[in-house]
Amino acid sequence: MPGGVTRATLRSMTHLPPPAEELRLLDAELWQLDARRSQLLTRRAWLVAALQQTRQQSRPWASAQPPTAAPPRPETAAPSVQNMLLVLGGVLLTLAAAVFTLVSWGHMGIGGRALVLGAVTLATLAAPVALLKRGLRSTAESVAGLGLALTVLDAYALHAAALSGTDGTGYAAAASAVLAATWSAYGLLPVTAALRLPLPSALAAAQFPLLLWALSADAGPYVITAALLVTAGLDAVAVVRLTAGAVRITAVVGAYGMGGWGVLGAGWLSLTADGPGDASRAGALLVLAAAIALGAARRGPGIRHALGLAITSGLLVVGALGGVARSGVPSEWAVPAYLAVGIALLGAVRAERLPDALRRGFAWASGAVQALAVLWTLPVVAVVLLGPAGRLGRAWSGAPSDARSAVAVEVPWPPDAAVAPVVLVAVAAVLALAVRAVEWRGRARLGSLGLLWATALLLPAVFEAPYPVGMLVLGVVTAAALYACRIPASAARVTALVLALVTALGLTLVSLASQSATLVVLSVLTALFAAASWRAGVAPFTAPAALLYAAALASASGAAADWPPARTALLVLVVAAAAALLAARLGTSRSTVPVEATGAALGLFAAALAVTDPPMLALVLALYGVIAAGTALRAGRRPVGYAATALFVLAAWVRLAAWDVGTPEAYTLPVTVPALLVGALRRRRDAQASSWTAYGPGLAATLVPSLVAAWADPHWTRPLLLGTAALLVTLLGARHHLRAPLVLGGSVLALVTLHELAPYVVQVTGALPRWAPPALAGLLLLALGATYEQRIRDVRRVREALGRMD
Repeated sequence: MPGGVTRATLRSMTHLPPPAEELRLLDAELWQLDARRSQLLTRRAWLVAALQQTRQQSRPWASAQPPTAAPPRPETAAPSVQNMLLVLGGVLLTLAAAVFTLVSWGHMGIGGRALVLGAVTLATLAAPVALLKRGLRSTAESVAGLGLALTVLDAYALHAAALSGTDGTGYAAAASAVLAATWSAYGLLPVTAALRLPLPSALAAAQFPLLLWALSADAGPYVITAALLVTAGLDAVAVVRLTAGAVRITAVVGAYGMGGWGVLGAGWLSLTADGPGDASRAGALLVLAAAIALGAARRGPGIRHALGLAITSGLLVVGALGGVARSGVPSEWAVPAYLAVGIALLGAVRAERLPDALRRGFAWASGAVQALAVLWTLPVVAVVLLGPAGRLGRAWSGAPSDARSAVAVEVPWPPDAAVAPVVLVAVAAVLALAVRAVEWRGRARLGSLGLLWATALLLPAVFEAPYPVGMLVLGVVTAAALYACRIPASAARVTALVLALVTALGLTLVSLASQSATLVVLSVLTALFAAASWRAGVAPFTAPAALLYAAALASASGAAADWPPARTALLVLVVAAAAALLAARLGTSRSTVPVEATGAALGLFAAALAVTDPPMLALVLALYGVIAAGTALRAGRRPVGYAATALFVLAAWVRLAAWDVGTPEAYTLPVTVPALLVGALRRRRDAQASSWTAYGPGLAATLVPSLVAAWADPHWTRPLLLGTAALLVTLLGARHHLRAPLVLGGSVLALVTLHELAPYVVQVTGALPRWAPPALAGLLLLALGATYEQRIRDVRRVREALGRMD
């Protein structure tokens, strides 16, 4: 203890000072004790840290221990807490003011009402000035928001108290205009210019005067739409002239919001216009919207959406002029009218004075219109290509009268389909002639080729050409597409190949109406795709297609000859055999695997055709196995031998089932014998091969099914034969030290013996008293416990002996 403290204590104990002096002395002593305690704690912390550092240096592994957890940090920063409190406070005050205005307003006179609201509003709006001078900007923003909300309540209170007889919508329009002007003036004052809330709020209020005025005047949809578009135009002007900030963001939101609603309204009016007059007025509204978007795209400094605005402007012009043109033409020519305006829009792309963004936007807008026009024709193309599929369930029902009847089987012919070829040809011409950019020219020409192909498919059905003429056109298009596969360019070759495959499929479906047409078409398609397979570039696709059409021709020929499907399967197998021979001929070509896969699929199809006739199915499976065995003779196709074996086994099983053979050994022995022979050959070539791999599958294939049948067989013949066979297998396994025969044969022999002795066991069990089985079980447990160690040694010895076996 310091000496000063001791002397002070002794003096206080000796001289008994007054209470005030004694209290002062005690406080001084306690302060000195606290200071000394703080010094000692600091010194102690330093010593502890030094000792820990010394221990870690002497034991390096200790450094791997996790460090002391850092003190928890606050989840929310102080400014965030402050802003949250200010926002909540402003919201609560606003709610309180609203409740006062709506609930307590009627308890005061007109003078008191005006005095209270006026005084509170003025005081609230004046408070941010003093707060800004003191640097309390966040609080000033919150109070300013409350003041703006109070002005809205003032407007409502004024209408409720003094102007209740006026029209509510008209008053709302005037009030929103006055509020917008008042808030703008308030935000532009020098003393309140630092506030960020008044000007965006004023711009938000300015969105409603024109719309509310139009609604209050009972204006029609054209005037209301015009009010929306004019408001959007004023917002666009504000976007152009304002710098970045909350005001400009509000203007952007207003421009897109009001403009979007205006464009939707104008578009709906244009589409539902009854005559040229209504269409012209709706078109004028769309042109106004296009002018607003174009002006914002051209004059807006720093606007990054110039391309999107240019595209929007082009689409609006197309909608306006196309709507006017649509009102003066028949309904089926509506899409070509819009398409014509869209193509004409490409003229603006040539204007050198326009900025690049605008020209690219107009080009994209024109492309979008053309793409939509092509999409409009897709239902007609789908009916022409897929409509004949309705004849799959009623093939060869009779040749139709014309090409349109041939495709419109179960689906109606689309209305206004007569102009679909015009649309396709027009877009094809634009792609072929107007696209000059090097990176897009090749793709455009391929697209033009596809559109001309679709036109050729549509023409017979559109003009209701005779049925043979329609098939002839499809055949010529298929042949032309296959001939075009000679083009060296990969993209063009792929396009031509796809068109050829799709057209051939459509031609096949159309030919199903007549038997003779089906046979002729399948023969021609087989020859065309086989001829195209001489070109290596497309052979991996055309060769399988030729095989498929050959199989279809075989099936159709069998049906034409009134053969049952099971007999027709033999003709399909001929095509599968041809595929196997062709694959052997191709060698290492890229077409080998597709041809082999097609042949395998045709073999399965042949088996499916013969599934209703078991004897024929057995023959088909056997012939299919011969084809697979021939394939397995080739280098690199050895694993196919397993499939060939499986097919032979299945053929044998199906034949036995057709003969009503129910003995399981008749099914399993044809598998066991070859499997054991293969296992013996493998063991001869590889002496290290496991007996489970060599003999296990073959033995299990017969022993397991026979064991199941023996347990359900009430006679003694099968168990005796099975037990004898199991005994021979067990002895052979023991003689040659083979684990698989020993284990499988011994297990089956034990189970067969148990099955044969089970009746006697049951008889003996019934003769014993009821206490005998538990007693025997107890004795057995005692015996097992007494010889536990000896039995463990015996088991280990047997396991070691089995382990030494191969």
